Parts: sequence; C-alpha cells; structure tokens
Amino acid sequence: EVQLVESGGGLVQTGGSLRLSCSVSGLRFDHFAITWSRQAPGKEREGISCLTGATSKTYYTDAVKGRFTISVNNAKNTVYLDLTDLKPEDTAIYSCAADFGCYCSASSCYVPPSAAWGQGTQVTVSS
Repeated sequence: EVQLVESGGGLVQTGGSLRLSCSVSGLRFDHFAITWSRQAPGKEREGISCLTGATSKTYYTDAVKGRFTISVNNAKNTVYLDLTDLKPEDTAIYSCAADFGCYCSASSCYVPPSAAWGQGTQVTVSS
C-alpha cells in the first residue's frame, strides 16, 4: 500500500528555517502529486503547497508563497518543503498526502478524503 513518512519538524525561533521531508513508497511517484498541509491547534487543516510528480509543477497558497519552497528528489521518492522566515502562526502539524493531481487556489490546496496521508511532523515556532 501507499505509505508516506514525514520528518524534519522541530522547534525554531521566529525567522528561522526548517526542511521537512515526505518519503513516499508504494506508488509510481511520477503518476501522482504530493500536497503538504498543516493543522494548527484549534484550527482546520489547510493545504498549503503541492507538487506534481510528472512535471514538477509547484503550487502555493498566499499564506506561504515566498517563504516556503516545495521540491522533489524523484530518485528517492521524496518531496521536501523548505520553510523560511517562520512565524508563530506557522506552528502546526505538517502532513503530506498523495493524490492524482494538485488542486490549489490562493487560499488552499484541496486534498480529497481518499488521499493517502502520512503521520505528520510537528513544527513549533517560538516568539
């Protein structure tokens, strides 16, 4: 079955940086897309970035555009999310999901309920 494992979260100060990794197995990555989402305490989950495996096209919501960068190492079946200029409001559990495409607007990247999810990695930004 499809498995996704996130890593790289941690505690950083405002303005700091992190690299999150999403390791994908059980599927042909170039046939799918990976969406990063996050869920802050007391908030709804929001999709924030997406990358297509076939074309490496990238998408971002306005909340993270210019600060976060999504990239892929196809040989390793791993998608990265580089977080820079982190703010306390970025504190959340960050998860990745595999689906057939990217469905992003300025405010959110949609992830269908049937998508496969990883367990998430915690990012905490102190003020």
